[in-house]
Amino acid sequence: MNTNVPTGAALVVDYDVAMEVASHEAIIRQAYKDSKGIWTWSVGLTSATGHVVERYIGKPQSLEHCLRVYVWALDNYADAVRKAFAGVDLSKEQFAAALSFHWNTGKIGSASWVKLFKDGKVAEAKKAFMNYSKPKAIVPRRQAERDLFFNGKWSNTGKMVEYTRVTAEGTPDWGSAKRINVEKELKAALAGEIPDADKVIVTEEKLVAVPVSVEKQVVPQQVEEKVKQKSNWLTWMTGGGGLGTIGLGWLTGMNWQAVVAGGVILIVVLLLFILLRSQIISAVREIKAEVG
Repeated sequence: MNTNVPTGAALVVDYDVAMEVASHEAIIRQAYKDSKGIWTWSVGLTSATGHVVERYIGKPQSLEHCLRVYVWALDNYADAVRKAFAGVDLSKEQFAAALSFHWNTGKIGSASWVKLFKDGKVAEAKKAFMNYSKPKAIVPRRQAERDLFFNGKWSNTGKMVEYTRVTAEGTPDWGSAKRINVEKELKAALAGEIPDADKVIVTEEKLVAVPVSVEKQVVPQQVEEKVKQKSNWLTWMTGGGGLGTIGLGWLTGMNWQAVVAGGVILIVVLLLFILLRSQIISAVREIKAEVG
């Protein structure tokens, strides 16, 4: 937490605040691709939070671990909210709403409604809050955040949606949704420390991620050997066809011009096969070098 930013009793990430933000999200315990194809994990975390989520591809984690990292990242995001409202007395409800807005948009530092609110233009700020409502699916969330900030109306029920499966394409299996109560695990996460392995350096200017190696696909040696076998077979067939055409013409007394023309065509095809073979083998080796 950035201790240079003014804070107050209301500006603390406690259970109510963390649960309100989480209630607008779903939780998925392994990494998945969001609607933009970005790897995401837990309660809407991407690697932009400073915690590299690609490490969880195909590796579901415990609910406790998911929420510990969520709380850690949420507290980091809270610093930007405190800074944006420095010098302004926010209620707990306002802090929670602003944090939820920032968690979703990342724009608390530039949002027009924040400036309007700080200038005392509350009605204008309330209206401008809804300017950040794209895509349409986000409108209910934005309305709930607005009502919490300006009217003090909480929306969470202590439960959130969990998707328990991810498809082969890496997207959530929407049919696996279930509502779960996370009160016990979330309160434990708020009371505990993040394991050292989960800690990263976070500043306002830069997010430095924990180094992580993502398992890559490897092109087996058998692929190159199979390419060689198939192309060798085609080469011999084509070459044999060319020589066979010439031999057949000699034995049967065919027109030599036709025989030579047919042989030349097959020899040209042979040369093209040889060139193609070398190109394919070269491409396979390049792919192996890139992913190996």
